[in-house]
Amino acid sequence: MQEDFFRYQTQTTPHPLAVEVSHAKGSYIYDQQGNSHLDFVAGVSVCSLGHCHPKVVEAVVEQTGRYMHVMVYGEFIQAPAVEFTKYLASLLPDELETTYLVNSGTEAIEGAIKLARRFTGRSKLIAAKNAYHGNTLGSLSLMNYEERKAPFRPLIPDISYVEFNSEQDLFKITSDTAAVILETIQGGAGFIMPKEGYLRKVKDRCQEVGALLILDEIQPGFGRTGKLFAFEHFQCVPDILVMGKGMASGLPIGGFTASHEMMNALSDSPKLGHITTFGGNPVIAAAAMATLKELNSGTLIQDTLEKEKHIRSRLKHPYIKEIRGKGLMLSLIMEDAAIANKLILSCARKNLILFWLLFESRAVRISPPLTINIEEIDQGCNIIMETLNELEQ
Repeated sequence: MQEDFFRYQTQTTPHPLAVEVSHAKGSYIYDQQGNSHLDFVAGVSVCSLGHCHPKVVEAVVEQTGRYMHVMVYGEFIQAPAVEFTKYLASLLPDELETTYLVNSGTEAIEGAIKLARRFTGRSKLIAAKNAYHGNTLGSLSLMNYEERKAPFRPLIPDISYVEFNSEQDLFKITSDTAAVILETIQGGAGFIMPKEGYLRKVKDRCQEVGALLILDEIQPGFGRTGKLFAFEHFQCVPDILVMGKGMASGLPIGGFTASHEMMNALSDSPKLGHITTFGGNPVIAAAAMATLKELNSGTLIQDTLEKEKHIRSRLKHPYIKEIRGKGLMLSLIMEDAAIANKLILSCARKNLILFWLLFESRAVRISPPLTINIEEIDQGCNIIMETLNELEQ
């Protein structure tokens, strides 16, 4: 199987971890040799309710027995998508009412870009330095990391950049700006939190000049930071909200939400202003509904903050210079990139799954399922501390 994996499936890095998966349950992934791997990554913030949560599995099985794909998005009334988007709207501020469901976070970013340009009639976009919004051409164009962009140029034009958290850069938002696109918490840059009041000041400036604020909640969204969406911590409601990853506990989905008036701009002049074949798939929408109901019915979202405190209390070591992030969206900032690499690879050999971040080479990702319990957190933290002590010797 490993030989076939490397020959027939396109690789994205020269040296993938290449664990041959047998099955997964809760906070663990099991390999073909019967080893259990404690998952501190959750498929990169995807498996919100852990692996194969029974309520998600039940919803998927039930919906597949009724119907799967029947028509492209928006033509037929399919209850799972309608019920999910209505329930989501009930949990969001009034101005975030209507959702377009797609297949991934990066596709949602593409739709949000189109919506902003169509609604404002402007073309210029502003993104943050060291931001990551995905890898399709529009999303890639928002990145200022030339090493990743250069091989794929030309990309879409009219994009400029600001420093995240820089109030001095607010003047770059002008009456020519269609939208400012920010991650609520910068992910690939190392889980950089907005400073107090920054997002609100960006929104105020956007309102002054008639620009839109798009917040990318693909990673923190669906409860990972102790609120359903991270913007709720910062008293700043975006004009367009982008989501993905954790929406359906492991199935491919994304979405962008705005006012009903704004979303109507995609339905005419031209008609079919944004289309998707598989967006709003009924099976995946059923999984998203089961996920959102489970998150909203108990204390899982609020509990992420207590779990964060527990992780921070357990992970104290001279090699850990800082722990960034909020809730269960955390990164260990190590002394240097070499130690970060050694920690991730050494823990992998001890059956603890950690991972890297895109731009910050010193960072080690900790983003376990929200369902992880304290005993499992302690198990993982013990392995991390044991490994760091070995590296120190």
